[in-house]
Amino acid sequence: MISLPDRSRAPAGRFEVWRESFWRKVIAQSDRRLRHILIATTFAMVAVIGVADFLTGIQLSMLVFYFLPVCLAVAAVGRGFGVLIAFLSVASWLIGDYAAGAHYANLLITGWNALIALGTYLIVVWLFAIVLGLHRKMEERVRQRTIALTEEIMERERLEKAVLEIGERERHSIGRDLHDGLSQHLTGTALVAQAVGARLAARDAPEAEEVRRIVGLIEQGIEETRSLAKGLLLAEIDRDGLGPALQELATATRSQFRVDCVFQSDRDVSLGESSTVTHCYHIAQEAVRNAVRHGKARRISIRLTEQDGTLTLAVRDNGAGLPPLSARGRGLGLRIMAHRAAIIGARFSVEAQADGGTLALCELPLVRSSL
Repeated sequence: MISLPDRSRAPAGRFEVWRESFWRKVIAQSDRRLRHILIATTFAMVAVIGVADFLTGIQLSMLVFYFLPVCLAVAAVGRGFGVLIAFLSVASWLIGDYAAGAHYANLLITGWNALIALGTYLIVVWLFAIVLGLHRKMEERVRQRTIALTEEIMERERLEKAVLEIGERERHSIGRDLHDGLSQHLTGTALVAQAVGARLAARDAPEAEEVRRIVGLIEQGIEETRSLAKGLLLAEIDRDGLGPALQELATATRSQFRVDCVFQSDRDVSLGESSTVTHCYHIAQEAVRNAVRHGKARRISIRLTEQDGTLTLAVRDNGAGLPPLSARGRGLGLRIMAHRAAIIGARFSVEAQADGGTLALCELPLVRSSL
C-alpha cells in the first residue's frame, strides 16, 4: 500500500514545552559563557601585547596592536568595556616602556603621548560602537521584515485555502441545485410532454412526432444535467478511490463532450488523506476541461502511474496546445491547478507536445507504508 505521511500536528504537550524551555536556557547559558570567554580573551590580549611591548624595547611601538583588544571589547560587551580596555591599553604601554628603560625629560611628554594614544582608542571605540549599533539595527529590521513576510505568506496561503474551500462549497451547492432542482423540473416537464404526446398519438395528430422529439431532447438535457451535478457534487473522494474516480471522469467526458477520453493506470493507488485524492482528481478534471474547451482536443489520455516513490498524474491531449505566455499568465485554471498541487506538496507543470497538444503533469512524492 502507498500512503502519504500524516501532516497533522498534535498540540504541544508538557514535554515539548519543557524541551523548548530547556533549549532556550542552554542557548542563554552558551551566550553568557561565550561572553565570559571573550572578556577573558580581551584581558589576555592586553597582557600579551604589553609583554611584547616590554620585550621589543622602546625602539619599536606596539600601540597599533592594542586596537585588537579594544575592538574586541566593544564587540563582546559594549562601549563602556571598550573605554576600560582603552585605558588599560595605554597603561600597559606606559608600564612596558618604563620597564624597558624609557626616560622622558618632561612628564608632559609622557602625558601628551598617553593622551594622543587614549584619544585615538576612544575615537575607535566610538566609531566601532556606532558601526555595530547600525549593524544590529539592520539585523533587527531584517528579522522583523522576515517575520512580517512569513506572516504575510502564511496569511496569503490561509486565504487561498479558504477561497478553495468556499469554491468547493459553492460547487457542491450548485450541483445540489442542479440535481434536486433543475433535474427534477426537467423530469416533470418530460412527463407532461409524454402525456401530451400520448394524447396526440391517440388522435393520430401530426404534432405527435414533434412532441416525441421534444421529449427526447428533454431526456438528453436531464442526462447532461445529472452528469454535471454528479461532477459538482464530488466534494471529497475516499483515499482508495482516485482510480475509479478518474475512470468515471473519462467516461463522463466521453458522454458529455463526445471526445475520445481514456484512463490508464498500472496499479491501484491508495493515498493517506482523502483531501489529497480530491485535489488530484480536481487537477485532472481541470486539465480535461481545459483540453476540451480551450484546446478543442478530440483525444484525451489520463494516466496514473507510480514509480520510485513518486505518483505521476498525466493528462495528455491532441488539442491546439498552450496559449501564448501573455494569456497563459491570466489563466485561472492553470493557477488553481498549480495551487492545488502546492497544497499537497506536489510539483505541477504544463508542457507543449512536439506533435501538438498539451501534457499536464502532477508529480506527488509518496512514502510507502510499513503495513
